[in-house]
Amino acid sequence: MQILRASEDYLETMLMMQQQHGYIRSIDVAEHLGVTKPSVTYATKRLRENGYITMDKDGLITLTASGMAIAENMLDRHHTLTRFLIALGVDAATAEADACKIEHDISQKTFDAICAHAKAHL
Repeated sequence: MQILRASEDYLETMLMMQQQHGYIRSIDVAEHLGVTKPSVTYATKRLRENGYITMDKDGLITLTASGMAIAENMLDRHHTLTRFLIALGVDAATAEADACKIEHDISQKTFDAICAHAKAHL
């Protein structure tokens, strides 16, 4: 299933919030992504409708199995690409920002080739 880049960002951020805080709140997602609370409200509605998250009566967000799979994939790509770029000599801040851009756009085939190259040469 094709998922929008913004949805991937939201799910990835939600996983990071869960790992950091043990819970996921819309306000934390908004703060991390630098977006407004209404933007998060709209995004979470769409993510709920597509079965990627659930929300309890207190507004705490939980990733469903399909949401978690996407989030874990994006976070793995992000960390792997960040490490790869740093190994190439890119400073950490730039590597982090560029990895965030690259992770959405490269194919799985290219990502696998980067991983294989990094494993063999770094």
